[in-house]
Amino acid sequence: MTNALFDASVRPDDVPEADARGPWAYLWWLVRIRPWPLVLAAVLGTVWMAPLALIPLIIGRAIDEAGHGSGQAGLYLWSLLALGLGLVQAAAGAGLIQAAVGAEAHALSYTHRVLVRQVVRLGATLRGRTRSGEVAASAAADVESIGNAFEVVGRTIGAVVAAVLVAVALTVTSPVLGLAVLIGVPAAVLGIGPLLRPLQERDEAQREQMGIATSQAGDIVAGLRILRGIGGEAGFAERFRRTSQQVRRAGESAGRMEAWLQAAGVLLPGLVTVGIVWLGARLALNGTITAGELIAFYGASAFLTLPVSTATEAAETLSLAKVAAGRVCALLRLVPETVRPADPEPLPVGALGLTDAGTGITAEAGRLTVVTAPADRTGRLADRLTRPGAGEGPAPVRLGAVPLDRADPDELRSRVLRSGPSDTLFSGTVREELTAGTARSGQDLDRALFAADAADVVDALPGGLDARLDEDGRTLSGGQRQRLLLARALLAAPDVLVLEDPTSSVDAHTEARIVDRVAALRAGRTTVVFSDSPLWRGVADRELRLGADTAPGSPDRSAGVPS
Repeated sequence: MTNALFDASVRPDDVPEADARGPWAYLWWLVRIRPWPLVLAAVLGTVWMAPLALIPLIIGRAIDEAGHGSGQAGLYLWSLLALGLGLVQAAAGAGLIQAAVGAEAHALSYTHRVLVRQVVRLGATLRGRTRSGEVAASAAADVESIGNAFEVVGRTIGAVVAAVLVAVALTVTSPVLGLAVLIGVPAAVLGIGPLLRPLQERDEAQREQMGIATSQAGDIVAGLRILRGIGGEAGFAERFRRTSQQVRRAGESAGRMEAWLQAAGVLLPGLVTVGIVWLGARLALNGTITAGELIAFYGASAFLTLPVSTATEAAETLSLAKVAAGRVCALLRLVPETVRPADPEPLPVGALGLTDAGTGITAEAGRLTVVTAPADRTGRLADRLTRPGAGEGPAPVRLGAVPLDRADPDELRSRVLRSGPSDTLFSGTVREELTAGTARSGQDLDRALFAADAADVVDALPGGLDARLDEDGRTLSGGQRQRLLLARALLAAPDVLVLEDPTSSVDAHTEARIVDRVAALRAGRTTVVFSDSPLWRGVADRELRLGADTAPGSPDRSAGVPS
């Protein structure tokens, strides 16, 4: 693994390998990629916050000038200065909003792009390595939390600078009050520290429950048709109701800790303000400071509640961002099963033979091979034949004479295709779904739809090929969905096509038409069909039967009965 993901000179699309060293490293990488929005937000945050700190001091000075009888000129001067600071603050505030939103948008955009790129890089590996709702939860809640952390940075830096400015001004005027500020304000900020760890732990627990609930909701929606068929709606609804209650309880627990944090953010700076006002009043009664200086001290101490509350918000936001970045990094640490070999071997030109000595499956180049195997093994066997790393044992799967794990992944994807019932129909038009974004002629489309007996499915949709499909074809029946998936696989026209139960959801008459047409369309190209249907066995050039006790890595002694 490399650390290329954290190279500030690259864009997410250019990152060759997703490596995540930890949440803070990931957040720092986002800063390094594009620091200027944060730098601008920090400058504007300081310019915006500084007038708030200085205006009480100016008002106090104006009151002293008026009390000393220095005339209207001095009063007007200080008043104009206060007005000028107000205008500066207004202009800086407008710029701060734009800079802060720009920094937030940067974090949101890059994190979304990194997540999408990692999902694409993992491909089929993702489904078996994480829950189905984990990516959706990261793309929604986690990305938002990271963006919020970038939004608060400018105000936080401005608050720190303004608090230091006030402390210096008060120390120059009255060392006693200045010392009280220098001690009280940091103490108020540190006082909220013990609450951050429990908050982070409860946020992590809530985020975990949200991921579980999102996964369950996705599974229920995807399988709603089946649930209705078997009458399982009530059971799954009760299961989701229990899960949602766990999410609610986790949210309430996190909310209580956030409430304590917000209360501490008000109470602690309030105590500092009360103490400074009391001390200032005593000094004014003793004649140590003037009335104007007392008012200035009161205004400054009241202002200090803003930096402390901003620091409290920043601590809470960064805590949430750390949890969110940790989730993102957990996804980025996943490694695809297929790894590009250091020195890939080119596949032979033309039709490809497929040989798996570990299971005894042999598909001759340009021939239709039908494999009959137990239903619980067909998915693993199809994976083994098409995905490097999916098989176990010392005997590798070979395409021609090239071991599967030595082939270039890009060439492998373009020449070998596996299609099965777990494939996904994405939302979009039927044409986009079938062509997968590649240029295909109308004649090619018609041939693929005819072979899959799916022309009537398209004709029945309003708009035909331009009709829009819902995600995963939820409005289609099981047989219609399966025929469209088969048409998409046939239209790709790979050199090697592995089909897993391609006609399991259609009736016998439809299956008979599909079997004959697919055999004719795929003539001269290698096709492997996992099916126990006698119709498929009837058109096969070669039939193999695998027993239930054949383990990957050892030849099947009962296999290899040509028909």
